[in-house]
Amino acid sequence: MTALLLAEPEPAVRGFLERQLRNDGFDVVACERAEQLPRAADPDVLVLGDADALDRGVVPDCPVIVLGGSDPAARVRTLARADDCLARPFVYEELLARIHALLRRCPPRDDLAEIGPLAIDRGARRITVRGQEVEFSAKEFALLVKLASAPDRVFTREQLLRDVWGFRTYVPTRTLESHASRVRRKLTVAGLPGWIVNVWGVGYKLRHVPADRES
Repeated sequence: MTALLLAEPEPAVRGFLERQLRNDGFDVVACERAEQLPRAADPDVLVLGDADALDRGVVPDCPVIVLGGSDPAARVRTLARADDCLARPFVYEELLARIHALLRRCPPRDDLAEIGPLAIDRGARRITVRGQEVEFSAKEFALLVKLASAPDRVFTREQLLRDVWGFRTYVPTRTLESHASRVRRKLTVAGLPGWIVNVWGVGYKLRHVPADRES
């Protein structure tokens, strides 16, 4: 089932869309403001009723369709930050068609990823090393999932703060470093030393260390 987040300030519109989208087979979590979205959520698509939320660092890393106003200039600005924009008032059938088109362009990622002895089950929010489960907090899990999406690729600090924590502008924080340190420690204890690499001055990467090279 496709996981859909809905952040819509108008109660009547929010209630209508929540009912209709559920009837059309979506797993919907609805709220008034994007700030109220569950931070540990891993949605396939977000329907956003407030384009300004894109600038407030509160939007998860997923395809976004904005329910915007009728001003063409505002829609152009929105499309520079979101994947699609639909002017109000809108027809539900058109919104549904745009959601499906967006999902075709950005298909849901596989729930299960295996990198050597490391297995990540996004659907069950479960991580195992050689079959043994390792406990991670929600943000530790999200960070590891992001790094594991492209092993050996260096993700910049800005990318990780944006995609895992939702920060869209520079924020002076050490939260990334502290979370990366805990993930590294837990993987080391589980038997995967050296898998979380800090590339000084740039960011972090997940390094797949072959079994014959593990220390």
